[in-house]
Amino acid sequence: MIDAARKARWIAQLKSAGIDEAALDLRHILLAAADDTAVDTMVTRRASREPLSHILGDKPFWTLDLKVTPDVLTPRADTETLVETCLKQISSRNAALRIADFGTGSGAILLALLSEWPNATGLGIDISESALAIAMENAVRNRLSDRADFQTGNWAEGISDNSLDLAVSNPPYIASAVLETLDPEVREYEPRIALDGGANGLDIYRILLPELFRVLKSGGRMAVEIGYDQAEAIMALAEKAGFAGIALARDLGGQPRVVSGLKP
Repeated sequence: MIDAARKARWIAQLKSAGIDEAALDLRHILLAAADDTAVDTMVTRRASREPLSHILGDKPFWTLDLKVTPDVLTPRADTETLVETCLKQISSRNAALRIADFGTGSGAILLALLSEWPNATGLGIDISESALAIAMENAVRNRLSDRADFQTGNWAEGISDNSLDLAVSNPPYIASAVLETLDPEVREYEPRIALDGGANGLDIYRILLPELFRVLKSGGRMAVEIGYDQAEAIMALAEKAGFAGIALARDLGGQPRVVSGLKP
């Protein structure tokens, strides 16, 4: 039994490092640690601003339990807005959909969608082989490996025209100059390639949206995560790419989070 004094000391250590949710983080650490020595080690790592997901090695997302390492972005609750958007727009749970997730990282989005659509199959594409190894492990962990394939690729290069029912992505969308202002957990520990969206954060969307239009079947849908201040620009890029029925979804905090559209 860990006494209150030690808990208070650990919480104070985390708070002094600038961690607002120190008590909550300690609770997660206590559940994972085998003994006081392990707690001390984990608290020291967290006080250095290493992400809790890296320390614990996993992160809940949607209804899944996902392995997380420094090779992938830590899945965030805001990204569940993308999953919700797709589920609302394609109401048939038994549809035999073909899905692709571009820049799949941990596989979070693709696997969440497959968990909801039992007859769907999916492809996760990422330029990072290390990230794909984590995504494949997550597919096995969540018993979805029979319907999920993963391959190395540069966005939609090599994907056949008119071959997908749904295309999704959480691409890099943070402006390069903003990266150095982010919290240490993101700036120092998460893969820069998954964050840096160029001068204004829109570089990848200019490439990706026309490609998503190309690979979707007629009547197919796309959904992409966006930054809070990018809705107008990305909706315009989606329209320029040929999409119709372009819509914006907001996350639980009320911020613009997902742009979606239909290939006529």
